[in-house]
Amino acid sequence: QVQLVESGGGLVQAGDSLRLSCAASGRTFSRYAMGWFRQAPGKERVFVATITRSGDNTYYSDSVKGRFTISRDNAKNTMYLQMNSLKPDDTAVYYCAARAFSDIARVADVDYWGQGTQVTVSS
Repeated sequence: QVQLVESGGGLVQAGDSLRLSCAASGRTFSRYAMGWFRQAPGKERVFVATITRSGDNTYYSDSVKGRFTISRDNAKNTMYLQMNSLKPDDTAVYYCAARAFSDIARVADVDYWGQGTQVTVSS
């Protein structure tokens, strides 16, 4: 089992940057594929980005490709999401996600969730 804690959210203006972090408990972080999802008010939770266990491969939703970068540091049990050129449409609660061994592509793939961190982008 793994516990996930996000941090780094906040209120920023359009065009600004933020870096989210997800700290994982335990000593088996490298066994988990990791990902970020987001949920805007009144909308479903959707995929943002994912990274494989080794960190060698990453995948992004079309809406964030070229602006967001997902990364992980297995030695620190931490995953990151660098968000640049933020837009008001990026406003949402961002959730960290983990899946044992297999890659993440959708909400149904996720084994563990963090509690979420709010990102608000003003125009």
